Amino acid sequence: MHHIAMSIQLPQVIASIARDLSRAIDIESTPEDRGNNAAGITGASVTELLRRMNEGAGVVQAPTSGYLQFVRHDKLVRIATETGSVIHLAHRPGNFVVAGQAFATVLPAKAAPAVAQELARTHATGPVRTAAQDIAFAVDQLVEIAIRALSPAVNDTFTALTCIDWLTDGLCQVQLRWNPTRVHRDHNGYVRVVTSHISHRRLVQRAYEKVRQAGRGMPAVMIRQLDGMTRIMTLTSTVERRKVFMEQADMILRSAEESVPDPADRADIRKAYEALLRAGSAPDGGM
Repeated sequence: MHHIAMSIQLPQVIASIARDLSRAIDIESTPEDRGNNAAGITGASVTELLRRMNEGAGVVQAPTSGYLQFVRHDKLVRIATETGSVIHLAHRPGNFVVAGQAFATVLPAKAAPAVAQELARTHATGPVRTAAQDIAFAVDQLVEIAIRALSPAVNDTFTALTCIDWLTDGLCQVQLRWNPTRVHRDHNGYVRVVTSHISHRRLVQRAYEKVRQAGRGMPAVMIRQLDGMTRIMTLTSTVERRKVFMEQADMILRSAEESVPDPADRADIRKAYEALLRAGSAPDGGM
């Protein structure tokens, strides 16, 4: 009874979602067919293959409606190799697919029936999203808890700050080890499966924007978001990724200037913003 009572407490639920996020990062960082890529790069480029698909390719329709939960890329590589084809998945895990609409394209078109038969066995759809291959799902869950906590009806700032802390932890892991495979090759190095994916920019936007909007006029929320970004920035080594975080920080600062009436509170927010600037300007993100 004690274990059940503890497990349903909100901080425990939030930590459990954070663990799901960490596992999702692990899965995307160690894809099941990585060993197939050892031969190097052979054949047409991804850009060329996608161009050919736009000119004429077979279409595989989704057999059922629901949220795409899981895809066995290694099995798709096998069937694509056997049929001498290339498969482009139109959806990523977490997307809602509609029965009868395009689920994948196949080049050459004559391989589409065989791929459709195999694809029906190598993916799972269901009524809900899962975190197995959907890194954005756990982020969305933490954000949803945070914005509900910040609603006037609930007014639970502590819970919102807890969610921000765990989002910070997740994004730190993303900077260090998130390395999803976009292109899956066979043993000879030929492109066989091209996936759809969420970008780093979109992932960061999902982690910050709704919370920033819900926390408008709340210095504690703004400062915690900026402090979290400062931690993440010390692990961020590319200019492109740093720019994404600075865009979010700039929006927080503008929101503070517009919505926080007390000068002392605005000064505290700016102090947190300036600490982020220093971390962002350090060589290699302060690493």
